[in-house]
Amino acid sequence: MILTGCVAFARHVGPTRVEAELLPQCWEQINHKYPERRLLVAESCGALAPYLPKEIRSSLVLSMLQQMLMEDKADLVREAVIKSLGIIMGYIDDPDKYQQGFELLLSALGDPSERVVSATHQVFLPAYAAWTTELGNLQSHLIPTLLNKIEKLLREGEHGLDEHKLHMYLSALQSMIPSLFALVLQNAPFSSKVKLHGEVPQIEVTRFPRPMSPLQDVSTIIGSREQLAVLLQLYDYQLEHEGTTGWESLLWVVNQLLPQLIEIVGKINVTSTACVHEFSRFFWRLCRTFGKIFTNTKVKPQFQEILRLSEENIDSSAGNGVLTKATVPIYATGVLTCYIQEEDRKLLVGFLEDVMTLLSLSHAPLDSLKASFVELGANPAYHELLLTVLWYGVVHTSALVRCTAARMFELLVKGVNETLVAQRVVPALITLSSDPEISVRIATIPAFGTIMETVIQRELLERVKMQLASFLEDPQYQDQHSLHTEIIKTFGRVGPNAEPRFRDEFVIPHLHKLALVNNLQIVDSKRLDIATHLFEAYSALSCCFISEDLMVNHFLPGLRCLRTDMEHLSPEHELNINCCKLSK
Repeated sequence: MILTGCVAFARHVGPTRVEAELLPQCWEQINHKYPERRLLVAESCGALAPYLPKEIRSSLVLSMLQQMLMEDKADLVREAVIKSLGIIMGYIDDPDKYQQGFELLLSALGDPSERVVSATHQVFLPAYAAWTTELGNLQSHLIPTLLNKIEKLLREGEHGLDEHKLHMYLSALQSMIPSLFALVLQNAPFSSKVKLHGEVPQIEVTRFPRPMSPLQDVSTIIGSREQLAVLLQLYDYQLEHEGTTGWESLLWVVNQLLPQLIEIVGKINVTSTACVHEFSRFFWRLCRTFGKIFTNTKVKPQFQEILRLSEENIDSSAGNGVLTKATVPIYATGVLTCYIQEEDRKLLVGFLEDVMTLLSLSHAPLDSLKASFVELGANPAYHELLLTVLWYGVVHTSALVRCTAARMFELLVKGVNETLVAQRVVPALITLSSDPEISVRIATIPAFGTIMETVIQRELLERVKMQLASFLEDPQYQDQHSLHTEIIKTFGRVGPNAEPRFRDEFVIPHLHKLALVNNLQIVDSKRLDIATHLFEAYSALSCCFISEDLMVNHFLPGLRCLRTDMEHLSPEHELNINCCKLSK
């Protein structure tokens, strides 16, 4: 009510009296002890902005808001400050204030309160981007500056990346995609041909990603949905038939923005799930906003040029080093998942199969493939597709590729429903567990373990238990050191979370047997290796409830065997001391 009264007064008396009579009231309450008063000040700055002299808007009012954003302790007040800054940005026409606006934007994006950050994305950032576009700074300053800040973060973050800051800059860039696309449309060679008469084409409901706020809706930025519909039709036609000659704003996206983004992606640590996810979402939004023709003709070729997936690159480190980088999961999950028609899905399957083959044959780390599976596996819509990729690996002629397929099943098991595990995963693993190559059989063990940890279907658990039992009890595996270490590691990992009966009747008795056998091992290096893994497994299982009978018959005897190993191998070894503690 107070604000409504102030606005009505301001409308009648004009800018000079508003400045002389109303603003001092605001100024006096800027540090008031009650947050409600300060909230009123923050809201008045926006509400009164249209009725103030323009030089006061960009000096005194902007300074008041800046002070409150930096100093006010109440989230609610800072949120109101952000909304008022959004309104002020619509009225400021002094280009000298651009830098001050940019610094305020960075402060707002880095605010500790989620409410303030959300308001920044919904109101302040779109308003600032609109002003930046008017000034001609969107492509020349705003986006390049944020990109440079991301590059600097990655350079400095080799020993620990500030993921919060990365999220802050990248989410700001993501919020600017609609403004960038609107700029490209408004500066297109066909923009003068737009005529709104006759039947206006329909825009597909799913054509654009859902905007964070109406201010980030491309049709809002352009002016109307009808205007946007006509521009989109001309845009697609131009891209398909006439190309990009003379289209400076789009050429900047193709020749400067995309190459820089792809270069940045190559520097991200592929094992950082958060970073891969953030960049994947960014590329997905960029490709969806700029459309299918743009994605197919401008984005995919730039990634393909870098990834160069062909078998002759297997031994050339230059051609295949990039396959171990974050470029792989971000291309797979951010670009190849944008459109989901049959040919798009085939392209994604083919790409993942090629990556799996090339990484396996060149003995390269599998982190990039794992990151792709983790990101895609989070969405059940891709489970069938990932199983298709893995089946390709299961029947591959190379044992190296079959090994990789076996390892990748472990990642997929946790997210896939039990029906798919029963129908597709277990049969594939059973096939691999009787592979002619022992390395392939060993590679199935972690996946079998993960099934024991996550599945509750009795019949399935029995099948897996039988397979693990054959690995442990079949005489052909008696001297398979690497098979035993893999089983012990898997037992240590899944034992604490597995079904109690499986743990009591299978895991702990078999650990005891393995510990007994290790006492007889004559090669000291192998004996120490197994003992170390046994120690890790026993440490993990010591947290579980173990019945007295099991403790007496298997758990403690197994630990005593382990202590014997440690005393024989290295009396000074710290594991020895820990074994003593554990057995006590």
